[in-house]
Amino acid sequence: MKIGFDAKRAFLNASGLGNYSRNTLNTLKKYYPDFRYILFTPKIKEELFLNQSQFDILSPKSSASKLRRTFWRTFSLSQQIEKQKLNVFHGLSNELPDGIHKIKVPSVVTIHDLIFMRFPKFYNTIDRKIYKQKVKYACNSANKIIAISKQTKDDIVNFIKINPEKIEVVYQSVSPVFFEKQIAEELRSKYYLPENFIVSVGTIEQRKNQLNILKAIHSAKIKIPVIFIGKPTSYKNELTRFISENKMEKQIVFLSDIPENDLAGLYQLANLSVYISVFEGFGLPVIESMANGCPVLTSNVSCLPETAGGAAVLCDPGNIYEIGELIRIHLVDELKRGELIQKGKERAQLFHPKNYSKKLISLYSEILS
Repeated sequence: MKIGFDAKRAFLNASGLGNYSRNTLNTLKKYYPDFRYILFTPKIKEELFLNQSQFDILSPKSSASKLRRTFWRTFSLSQQIEKQKLNVFHGLSNELPDGIHKIKVPSVVTIHDLIFMRFPKFYNTIDRKIYKQKVKYACNSANKIIAISKQTKDDIVNFIKINPEKIEVVYQSVSPVFFEKQIAEELRSKYYLPENFIVSVGTIEQRKNQLNILKAIHSAKIKIPVIFIGKPTSYKNELTRFISENKMEKQIVFLSDIPENDLAGLYQLANLSVYISVFEGFGLPVIESMANGCPVLTSNVSCLPETAGGAAVLCDPGNIYEIGELIRIHLVDELKRGELIQKGKERAQLFHPKNYSKKLISLYSEILS
């Protein structure tokens, strides 16, 4: 089978959609090495997927301007796809190239979430219009839509008005790294880590709700350090302001651009993983934590109860008192922690890359049959 991918995010995004894209490509390469994978990207930023025989990388000339690269990806990609005589093309990040509906190559698109429609206040008007146009075109043009959660499938049906039979829920996988034992103790000196700490992984942004973690531990008088790991945005200013006003500077650490192996080790060292986002398409840090034996406290809204599957403690992400109490309890109750760790490891196996790749290939084959 010869499969093409929109690999822009795999090359150019450090987290989120980038992780999904890289995990998908590396997983297929590992478990289905006899297939050919054609990666289309407007720019090769890092030496990813190079010198690997299963991957062919197609992109504009390195000297091409940003505008020309954008035009190539948006308007010329369908012609490139047709020339390659692919069996199937997969758009990994909410979109398909213009004109894909006019060619004979079947297509699949992964829709991660419709947050821009559910929570428009987080996006400016122009971005919302662009995202909506791209998602609608992709959903209407694709032969099959992959939703990364039942929550996302419901949103596609309700907001885009797509026939639910066209949508397949395929939970994303966790990188194989998170199922491997890391030499975690070496990370204590590398990142100056304390003996005990809480970890919270995700872009530092309003939707991820990190400010309520700070408010909760301050209100509950919890003194254990908290390590936030994620790309900062302007929202971080609200966190640093709260930290300064409440003299929490020695308790809070911010890290970013952490390699996967190190992140896995940090989960393994942490006492508790707290992920209380107000809305997600999936919530990958929940499963990453579980795979590494770290108990999880997450939100009782959006897709997060679905992702957690009864293997995490759930809370109201807006209830400061409840968040604080649940953190305090699960830091000291070893019996509860042990039960969560065991349930979490069992739950994480459902998201093992081998299972994910099998579902993807089955879906591609179904389209071609």
